[in-house]
Amino acid sequence: MRGRTPEQAPPAATRPPPWRGVRVEVRGLLDGVRRRLVGRDLALIGAGLTFYAGIAVVPLLAVAFALTARVTSTDQVRALTDRLAGVLPDDIGAPDALTRLAQAGVELDWLRIVLALFPMSFYGEGLRRALLRFTDHRDTLTGWRGRLLILPLVLLTPFLLYPLLLVGGQLADLAGGEGFAYGLAGVAVGYYSVLAALTLPLVWGFRVVAPERLRWRAVVPGALFTAACLSGFLQGFVLFLDLPLDIGAPFGGLTVVGGVVAVGLWLFLLHLVVIAGWLTTQALHDRLAPSG
Repeated sequence: MRGRTPEQAPPAATRPPPWRGVRVEVRGLLDGVRRRLVGRDLALIGAGLTFYAGIAVVPLLAVAFALTARVTSTDQVRALTDRLAGVLPDDIGAPDALTRLAQAGVELDWLRIVLALFPMSFYGEGLRRALLRFTDHRDTLTGWRGRLLILPLVLLTPFLLYPLLLVGGQLADLAGGEGFAYGLAGVAVGYYSVLAALTLPLVWGFRVVAPERLRWRAVVPGALFTAACLSGFLQGFVLFLDLPLDIGAPFGGLTVVGGVVAVGLWLFLLHLVVIAGWLTTQALHDRLAPSG
């Protein structure tokens, strides 16, 4: 049997470049997000979730400081908070607000901790109601389900807050250094520490509090992606506060009013990122579903 000459050999199969598959997947995810946004007012849903967050944020942080002080010690929490406050911009009084919040938290007794759980639980209701708008799931007792399902996260707050306070001490040391390397290291440490702290609460929110039960294979990368976006957004907000801007100028020179509005706007934009992360996680869930 005669062998084939090189000219007669069949052409080798050409493999598509790896970036083409990535582009197809990204386009599929974006199409899935777009479909869920049709006919829905994203700004209005985000504003509603921000309202619930405004009720819950102070009680949540106060309880987190209270439980962290009981796991460690009151003096240690105060000392670490003071170090973290030292690296925050003080144009709208962020360091003083953090110090006073920590002081109020460590002074809470058990009765006040229990009482604070009620307003804190409103965030679970708001999150479940907001995410419900992007599903066809029919839910009952939405508010109570959301409130009860968010409460177990309270037990984790000391183990999330305490590492962040320790990182705050490292940030204070890096802020004292001079040069680009110190600044870059500070940004990296702050970014990855916040990313790590946010991932588990987002996994819980997307998997347990949300009305639609998504696959773990979608929830975990979706929560990591959302945490990465939120951490970057928080870094940008801190840098924004460090700009030499008079935030009270549009409000008759009242800096306090400008600060409240700035924080409210920041919470609104932050929750738009959360919703975008949820929509991306839903789209990933659909793409992982078996065909047919």
